[in-house]
Amino acid sequence: MHAALDLGTNSFHMLVAHINADGALEILTREKERVRLGSGAGDIKELTPEAMDRGIEALARMRKIADAYNAPIKAVATSAVREANNGDEFVKRARKKAGVQVDVISGVEEARLIRLGVLQAVPVFTKKSLVVDIGGGSTETIIGKKQQILDARSQKLGHIRLTDRFFAGGRIRKTSVADCRDYVRSFLVPVARDINKIGFDVAVGSSGTISAIATLIEVRNGRQPNRWVNNVTFSRGDLDKTIDELTSAITNNQRSKIDGIDPGRADVIVGGAILLEQIFEAFKIKKMTVSSYSLREGVLLDQVRKNQATADGDGLHHLSDLRRDRVLRLARAYNGDLDHVLHATDLSLELFDQTAKVHGLGTVERDYLEAAGMLHNVGLFISHGAHHKHSYYVIRNSDQLVGFTEHELEMIAQVARYHRKSHPKPKHHEFAALRPADQSTIRVLAGLLRLGIALDRSGLGHVADVTVDAGRKVKISPVGQTKTDISLELYTARQRVDLLAEALGRSVEIVG
Repeated sequence: MHAALDLGTNSFHMLVAHINADGALEILTREKERVRLGSGAGDIKELTPEAMDRGIEALARMRKIADAYNAPIKAVATSAVREANNGDEFVKRARKKAGVQVDVISGVEEARLIRLGVLQAVPVFTKKSLVVDIGGGSTETIIGKKQQILDARSQKLGHIRLTDRFFAGGRIRKTSVADCRDYVRSFLVPVARDINKIGFDVAVGSSGTISAIATLIEVRNGRQPNRWVNNVTFSRGDLDKTIDELTSAITNNQRSKIDGIDPGRADVIVGGAILLEQIFEAFKIKKMTVSSYSLREGVLLDQVRKNQATADGDGLHHLSDLRRDRVLRLARAYNGDLDHVLHATDLSLELFDQTAKVHGLGTVERDYLEAAGMLHNVGLFISHGAHHKHSYYVIRNSDQLVGFTEHELEMIAQVARYHRKSHPKPKHHEFAALRPADQSTIRVLAGLLRLGIALDRSGLGHVADVTVDAGRKVKISPVGQTKTDISLELYTARQRVDLLAEALGRSVEIVG
């Protein structure tokens, strides 16, 4: 049993489900609460105290429902928390007051998870498909075919943002409609250039906004839509007629009386409809199929896959999945000596595995170490002298690392940042912001990575392997290639044992 929670700008959604023998979702219950966590015409600078209170109360109620099913929760937050300066405060309150650990995900990661959910509801796996998801604070677009992602974007365009900017108070004017169209078009033109170059066979829309518009279209065409309007298809002509009707209703009250509309969306649906109209125009979409599955279904499926990988003993190192592919892609782009980087990483992982009974870390932390090892030198692209600090920056700001939450990226980036020079210190702002347990993990992993790198100091793979006696004193014995001098590696490793020794709370000796 699993529960997935999507903390959107407009609403919080939770589903509880399990995966059947065929790998399909069997949904037991769905919950939705309109929270309006974020608002504002531009960037969401701050979450108001009132919005945070609403959010925490909603999370507490949803946690009780998940507990009734004995379902662990995987919760993700999107643009509202992602952008807010006080987003960290909300995450801390969610953990302390509602008992829910919230992971803030990047826009590109949000797009990946949305597509994963969509593929469970709409049969487009073998087609080159464009998936569009309109949220309250952001819009995600992603093109993929089978397991390959060809393009993934997230833009700060959403139905709440557009409503606050152009339709505050819910009143519709012709000038505001025209201004909204121009504004949206200015964002979409550069993206459309790339998407149209790639091309796609079918367009799929997910999210409440697109489902609400599809419902209006179904009702207008004399059909009674099913609850989720899944796999319903509508055309550009259908959309244009709906927008004409919506913009002709001047007030929220008038729009709430339109047959088929959800009264709770009457105040924000015009902004969302205009955004969808301009997406159709920019990407040359003729028709769109609706998916009733989206982010939360993708989150749940992704979590199940990760849990299965952990149960099978497979970490990042053994997966030929999107996460490893993207880590390797970034490593190749920034590393001149990838063979050295990969060998040093392998040595670090050997040290991790053979000291497991001492540090007590698991597969998740092993994944952090491997990703950090593969990426520890990416900062050399910027500068050699402080490349460890630049590696942190590149990892935290790259849009290529799809498949990781913001917390996972922070952990990976910090391990890479401390692969050389200064040990982690409380005066380092990013390190000090971590929870004590995470700080302890960083110390251990960075200590292991330092030794893995040291044991390939020449960059020639002279140390083939290591054996570790993890007793009261940790004794590490490097195994050299036949007839190879490893004195440089032994010397360097001995100079770099201090951080690992501190982290493990026992002496570390390099034997040889």
